[in-house]
Amino acid sequence: MDLDIHMTPEPLFHKVAFIGLGLIGSSLARVIQAEHLAKTVVASTRSQKTLDDAKALGLIDVGYQNPIDAVQDADLVILALPVRATQKILQQIKPYLSEDAILTDVGSTKGNVVAAAQAVYGQDLPVGFVPGHPIAGSEHTGVHAGKVDLFANHKVILTPLPSSADWAVEKLIELWSAAKAEVICMDVEKHDEVLAHTSHLPHLMAFNLVEQLANREDNLDIFRYAAGGFRDFSRIAASDPQMWHDIFFANKTAILKAVDGFEQQLAQLRQLIESEDSHALMGLLGHAQAARQHFNHMLAQKPFMEKNKVTQQFSILPGKKSFQGKFTVPGDKSVSHRSIMFGAIAEGTTHVTGFLEGEDALATLQAFRDMGVSIEGPKNGEVTIHGVGMQGLKAPAGALYMGNSGTSMRLLSGMLSAQKFDSVMTGDASLSKRPMERIAKPLREMGAQIQTTGEKGTPPVSITGSQTLKGIHYDLPMASAQVKSGILLAGLWAEGETSVTEPEPTRDHTERMLRAFGYEVKTEGNKISLIGGGKLTGTDIQVPSDISSAAFFMVGAAITEGSDVILEAVGINPTRTGVIEILKQMGADLTVENERIAGGEPIADIHIKGTRTLKGIHMPEDQVPLAIDEFPALFIAAACAEGQTILTGAAELRVKESDRIQVMADGLKIMGIDCTPTDDGIIIQGKGKSGDWSAIFTGGEIESHHDHRIAMSFSMAGLRTSEEIKIVGTETVATSFPTFTELANRAGLTIQVSQ
Repeated sequence: MDLDIHMTPEPLFHKVAFIGLGLIGSSLARVIQAEHLAKTVVASTRSQKTLDDAKALGLIDVGYQNPIDAVQDADLVILALPVRATQKILQQIKPYLSEDAILTDVGSTKGNVVAAAQAVYGQDLPVGFVPGHPIAGSEHTGVHAGKVDLFANHKVILTPLPSSADWAVEKLIELWSAAKAEVICMDVEKHDEVLAHTSHLPHLMAFNLVEQLANREDNLDIFRYAAGGFRDFSRIAASDPQMWHDIFFANKTAILKAVDGFEQQLAQLRQLIESEDSHALMGLLGHAQAARQHFNHMLAQKPFMEKNKVTQQFSILPGKKSFQGKFTVPGDKSVSHRSIMFGAIAEGTTHVTGFLEGEDALATLQAFRDMGVSIEGPKNGEVTIHGVGMQGLKAPAGALYMGNSGTSMRLLSGMLSAQKFDSVMTGDASLSKRPMERIAKPLREMGAQIQTTGEKGTPPVSITGSQTLKGIHYDLPMASAQVKSGILLAGLWAEGETSVTEPEPTRDHTERMLRAFGYEVKTEGNKISLIGGGKLTGTDIQVPSDISSAAFFMVGAAITEGSDVILEAVGINPTRTGVIEILKQMGADLTVENERIAGGEPIADIHIKGTRTLKGIHMPEDQVPLAIDEFPALFIAAACAEGQTILTGAAELRVKESDRIQVMADGLKIMGIDCTPTDDGIIIQGKGKSGDWSAIFTGGEIESHHDHRIAMSFSMAGLRTSEEIKIVGTETVATSFPTFTELANRAGLTIQVSQ
């Protein structure tokens, strides 16, 4: 006979005792019961009715009015009572607590809870004592207000003490994780300081504002006509006065410090309004707005774009596609970054049009706001920067978050090395893997103190200020516009001449824009040099459309029968036009029309038609540095070409946002393309046949590795696919091309976006 024996896992705790059973206690009791985390749950509170109600609700097995009865044999005791009562209760229960019991609390201040425990135990605190603070609440209190999901997606802060045992901390993390909370550990002082600013000060301000208005003669009118924003803010003044009275005294030191900071900031704001200092007021309001819009992302170290612009997955269904229309792709990322950086250190005002409102450029903008620069916008691609001059940047309050942008981090390394203040730069997971020693090394030669504090010379980057920099002559070991630019930017502050010699020409946006800002830069062959100690003067910058973004549409049109696409005002900087040259060599029907100059950069309209099958070629090595970002898209073109395409001399592709050679090869193979990655390139067997426009790719699920260019390249394969293409991890498309799916759909490639 078969016996079906179900083993019930041992619960986390034998007996849990709650002292107090209000909103937090009864919510946690609901979690413990729902998840079967304890054999027995008991509670102690003075109100017999609360205990009866808790039993009726199934929250506790037994209720006691005396805490001594509740805590005996308990292996977890939770103090869920007003913080002012902590010492008295600890005094009562001390003789009856088991040695191996965990003792925790849920109060919103921690210093006074520890002080209460020390008053009872002296320095010999129990090893199971781990103070805690779930940051969750509701306007309602009492045992009936509890909710099993109160803590879901909320933070719980534990403040372990030097005396706290690891096993006790681990069990509490397990408990709170079962409540679906995010558990953070920090020290007691830090907790009280953080909470003073983020919770206690706003409550104090809300009570103060409502009191101020309640004392006015016309108070009824004020409250009657108050808009939703006032209601939202003042709602917190409806909280329990007794509780907040106790908190304000319990966390007195940290709250008074926060109030001082608020008063200082308010005085500054008052001064700006009184003196009608328009620039500074716009700067302060713009900085606050950007910080509010972005701080959740920055805290989470996630992309900046709000939810509606963030995508996780693209799907493209098979079927014959057209690809037509006239498009303006977003502004050039490289030029957008630099317009902010140079405008910030220039004298006077810089007005930028065509600014790319993608994540990377927004990260740069935020960094300069954090260093005290007044910036208006971006609004419809327009940004106004009120320059602070070469010596005007101020120390940021914390680390500068660069998001996904290698450009920002490498160029800023050069600028920050010359400042009077210390600084740290961090980035998201992708940026944190990218090599930074290649810029740190030459900067050290100039006298900078810079550390790449991640593993293997990767971010975060820490820079010590107040160093005297000297000009150097540096031979670049690899072709990198970012490293070249970082050195030249440090050279603006360095003594004497700084020069960089490149193995082959790379993008020259830095040199062109410095000249546009009135700074002399010499270019002799592959050597670029400047003399430190000059100044930049504010100017107007028109950012051209980004050829790297246009490349996807150029490839899309080149591989689609009967296509006709015009891309307007694209930057055709000679150091960036490799993609045009390579597509022409492959036989694309591509013309460059209406050439002109804008903001020191050449621009033109690019016209592509799908009239003939592309041919496989050995990509010319002299064009490789000029098309380094466009290769993922060109690999799609090569797969649709007739014959073999060979790429060599492109080892740099392996250290971009992803290893682009490997990732593209993996994706191409999934979709039925024969290709062989090599150390510095790839060999692709094209499946195209002259005059045959049928499907090339077999579809499949592609992992983009959160690399925007990979995601957009494989999207274009959807124009020639026989099965559905699914591309995972596409949210980073917003870094360089926030309107990509909108424009692609308008052209005729239907991309479905899903979370």
